Amino acid sequence: MQGSPCRSGSPLRSSASSEEACRFARLGVTDYLEAWGLQKAIARQRGEGSLPDTLILLEHPHTYTQGRRGKGSDVLLGEEALERLGVRVCQVDRGGEVTYHGPGQMVGYPIVDIRPLGGAVGYVRTLEVVLMDTLRDFGLEAQRHEGLVGVWVGREKIAAIGVRVSRGVSTHGFALNVNPDLSYFQHIVPCGIRDRGVTSMERLLGRPVPLEQVALRLVHHFGLLFHRSMEEVSPGRLRGPRPGAAPCPAVSAPGSSRLPKNPFDHPPVPLPGQEGGRV
Repeated sequence: MQGSPCRSGSPLRSSASSEEACRFARLGVTDYLEAWGLQKAIARQRGEGSLPDTLILLEHPHTYTQGRRGKGSDVLLGEEALERLGVRVCQVDRGGEVTYHGPGQMVGYPIVDIRPLGGAVGYVRTLEVVLMDTLRDFGLEAQRHEGLVGVWVGREKIAAIGVRVSRGVSTHGFALNVNPDLSYFQHIVPCGIRDRGVTSMERLLGRPVPLEQVALRLVHHFGLLFHRSMEEVSPGRLRGPRPGAAPCPAVSAPGSSRLPKNPFDHPPVPLPGQEGGRV
């Protein structure tokens, strides 16, 4: 899921003078096309100013997505083999080539107005830092590779990024390999890169990693680096008000759980080597 901005750059510096609200929701396993439709609906309302920035976190069933620069030859299986594996292939409008989504992979779709945030390149660079800081919380040191988009441990990619920006609003996003079945990457040329591998948190740490814990750390670092006040909402509230309904309530409205800077306001799940303190 390599994104279209591939130049080096620094994390963004927001032109906003104070923190703004950003909703987030955890959807669980969600069909790819359903999630794509949801992104489009939220992006339209974000562009109109009727919704604030939004971060969607979810998993997908087994899916290969092919971006605008993808080649059909980068999917190495025919239709019958794909059907036996239970994999759907979707042509999408993000940057980049072919990638895999599946259970055990934490996918994030930030739908944000990037115009106050320094533009597409700074936005993608900051997403990389969000992912690297999240991995560091689990004892994993990741880095960028010159000329490529995404996050790597050694010569293996652990997180991919591919975005689309239309009228200043981003869709698509990132995919972090937490506990996925990495064998599905063997049937594609991931992001069009043939000379490097893929890895996961589980593989590097030698143990399963709870996706819920990873999600909360991602939310934490997303809020810190994008200068956003993060608030969880239910999936049913993501699309905003129906036509003719009352205006969308402020994000501090009752019925949603507000997260300050550290999302572990509730009892935290200790990281390895910790005694249960906050992180």
